[in-house]
Amino acid sequence: MVVSVQLFIVCAYIILLFGISFYAKKRADKGSAEYLFAGRKLTAPLIAVNITGLAVGAASTVGVAERAVSVGISAGWYNAAWAVGALAMAFIAAGKYRSLKATTIPELFERYYDTKGRVISALGLVIIMLVITSLQYLAGGAILSTLLPEIFSLKGGMLTSAVVFIGITMIGGLWSSGLANILSVILIYVGVIYSTWTALGNIGGMDQLVAHLPKDIDMLNPLAGLPLALIIGQFAVMVTQAITAQGPVQIACGAKDAATAKRGFVYGAMLIFPIGFLCALLGLIAIVAFPGIKATMALPQVVMSLNPWAAGATLAAMWAADVSTACTILLAAGTLFAQDIYKRFFDPQISDKKFVLVNRLTVLCCGIITLWFAFNAVGIVKTMLAGLSLTAPLTIVFLFTMFAPSLCKRSAAFYTTLVGLLAIVVWRFVPAVHVFQDVIYFEWVVCVITFLIVYVVDKTPIKHPVLQEEE
Repeated sequence: MVVSVQLFIVCAYIILLFGISFYAKKRADKGSAEYLFAGRKLTAPLIAVNITGLAVGAASTVGVAERAVSVGISAGWYNAAWAVGALAMAFIAAGKYRSLKATTIPELFERYYDTKGRVISALGLVIIMLVITSLQYLAGGAILSTLLPEIFSLKGGMLTSAVVFIGITMIGGLWSSGLANILSVILIYVGVIYSTWTALGNIGGMDQLVAHLPKDIDMLNPLAGLPLALIIGQFAVMVTQAITAQGPVQIACGAKDAATAKRGFVYGAMLIFPIGFLCALLGLIAIVAFPGIKATMALPQVVMSLNPWAAGATLAAMWAADVSTACTILLAAGTLFAQDIYKRFFDPQISDKKFVLVNRLTVLCCGIITLWFAFNAVGIVKTMLAGLSLTAPLTIVFLFTMFAPSLCKRSAAFYTTLVGLLAIVVWRFVPAVHVFQDVIYFEWVVCVITFLIVYVVDKTPIKHPVLQEEE
């Protein structure tokens, strides 16, 4: 009976998601603007659920609960950092992206800097998108294999997740993600709140939780489990990526206008903030309810201890949240390749219909590549933060370009991004540079220094294109 209930719920979700996608396809097939940017018609509520769906995925739910097993409630700062990143996007960049006639950061870089700056920034962003998408597969596999262990192994769940993620994105583009997120965000909130309340009651309440938690650290102290430098580092990563990662940029570009983009990201920040601490609390409940549990399975296992309908609906909602995150990111990766590589260098006169096809094929290829990444990923949040730190050089270039153009020189975008990519490799293989508490600090220091060195050495100023703002 339990398996049949949960299988019914999962199948119903899959059917519903594909139904939404085929409905969205009618709009997406009208052209690339509809497929990639929802026709630039997103309202503030749709932007809010889109950015929430992007943020509240694998790392913000399963990953936070996983980390809470070892560091306590402080794992919830991950989502708080995402919320602050959404606010930074709202007040610093969202309106500019929507107003300026540019669709990607690499495109903007070529307007101000040079072609090689566009290419290397596109390369860096595609790498980021692939890493993040792979983690959605990992979390999706964990959820399905826990929800229906008789049917899905971890790898089987990852494969199933990949098929759904790729299929939905290919069919409906940003419209699929936007409409599906309305349902996903409502269900994730209802599911997480209900699961936290019920699971806490099942172990005897907060007093029993406190009594049975490990005593080596104060796991209910939000500042005890992680060094302050690492918490601040998470905020630096999230503010950095929210401004220049293609996912948030694409959502901002899909807004009706600049003011709508700003409001939508503010609303999204309010939705993102609480989920992390609730999922961290579920991770702590897992320690008490299931001693010795594997960290990655903490949240799915706690939810599965609830009644079949509640457990099935909650885990399916979390899986749907992974769908929403993966769809937006896969679409972003496709946009970057199709817009900044294929169209720019191979077929500048490509028809709009063929351009949509190229985007769909790119989504398929990126989806297959990320599945291999998923089979080799270790630690959801740790891997996510390392990938997102690659946005540091892009954010630095963007901020200088928008707010201090007199310090910008023609080759700055290329060399700053190149050094940012190399810095990740150096951090991985040269422990001597770990004098910094987190890779994001190392990225910011070396990239700012590089940008300023280019200012001194390069005598060629940036271009100052005349960019007409939309009404």
